Amino acid sequence: MPAPNNPNSRLRDTINAAGCTFEALAKDVRRIAAENGDLLQTNKSAISHWANGARAPSGRTGQYLAEALSRRVGRVVTQTELGLGGDAESPPDTDPVTTVTDLGRADVERRRFLAIAAFTTAGVAMPLLHDHEATSRMLRARTARSLVGSDDIDVVRQITAAFSAADERLGGGHGLTTVTAYLADTAAPMLRGRFPSELLRQAAFGAVAELAYLAGWKHHDLGHEGAAQRYYQVGYQLACEADPHGHAAWMMRALAHQALSLKQPHHCVDLVEGALTRGLGRVDGQTEALLHITHARAYAATGENPSAARALLAAEDALLRDDGPQPSFSRVSGPAAGTVASHTARTLTDLADHIGTEQQHRDALTRWDPEKYKRVHALTHADLGDSLAAQARADEAVAAWTQALVLMEGMTSDRTRKAISSIRSTLAVYQRRRVPGAAELARRAREALA
Repeated sequence: MPAPNNPNSRLRDTINAAGCTFEALAKDVRRIAAENGDLLQTNKSAISHWANGARAPSGRTGQYLAEALSRRVGRVVTQTELGLGGDAESPPDTDPVTTVTDLGRADVERRRFLAIAAFTTAGVAMPLLHDHEATSRMLRARTARSLVGSDDIDVVRQITAAFSAADERLGGGHGLTTVTAYLADTAAPMLRGRFPSELLRQAAFGAVAELAYLAGWKHHDLGHEGAAQRYYQVGYQLACEADPHGHAAWMMRALAHQALSLKQPHHCVDLVEGALTRGLGRVDGQTEALLHITHARAYAATGENPSAARALLAAEDALLRDDGPQPSFSRVSGPAAGTVASHTARTLTDLADHIGTEQQHRDALTRWDPEKYKRVHALTHADLGDSLAAQARADEAVAAWTQALVLMEGMTSDRTRKAISSIRSTLAVYQRRRVPGAAELARRAREALA
């Protein structure tokens, strides 16, 4: 007779502490998998098998299970704690130069640890716990022979700018391997060199931090949220060496922005408040406006509507200031006025103000160059269509979505695919109602997703 299974008491106890049913937990696991680009069929039977010790979750599913329970109980729950063995996602190295080098090489070599990395809500709070001074002492204690000059740094910035521009037109999948190979083989090793001055050292760390941000953004656009979070975390550590006020605050915003995009606002208010504490009085008005608008989104996502309204006004006020050049790290998101309009629209969506949302999306479209920021226009048209549909303006919604699909052609982007997928249920209703253009748009959406 086969030996009886040993129940996984650790997993059972944690599920009991979370106070949820197997069915509810399975639904959480499926949702978190979807956040990370996986389509799972996990059901209550699978949870039961895991709890009974009959079988263990495979692939990244154990990470998704741990994350689901973390969100339920309000603290970090690891796979080890659940009796599922060691966690596949080890904590970031304390040396950001080593970490970013390893991340880039893992990307190029398609190594498993990065491929299976999952987004975690605990990871959002990483900057709130980071000991920058200890890291900086370690980095400065090194001795190096090769001399790094301004030309070396300028080339990193030029490559970042070129691939950022291509990313906006062709999607995150374009040039990802090239970017990460350059990051690992050339840009990151530069940080181990000698610098003629402190200003050049700061510039070098800032340039590599911007390249790491680009790698993270490309992964985010492809739906690789665990990998994106890893790059954002190490980008934050590098930014602390470049500018512990403005640039570090911007990378804190990046982590919060990703979490808000995934509708996981845990830690986001605290994170953006920390970014504002660092940045206020030390950044220009355009950059400050971008911090305030992320603050507004975080408040709206957590139901703190009066605070969201105040943050929206603070963003508008900061935009009016003309107090100096905007740094390259925050220019990467495009014109600040356009970004503020786009994120004001998303804030108003959470506040169920569909008319205001529409107005802000239309304003954003006038502020972005349609050639330079093709993906932004595509996603904004898609969001505009959603706000029109919410107002029962079907013909106009179909027109906006059609324009979005035209702009999305040729892009390698998971965000554009999700935008297309999200309209299909509404299009099915429109087809039954014989809304003009709905049937043709539904056909084109199917082809785009095929």
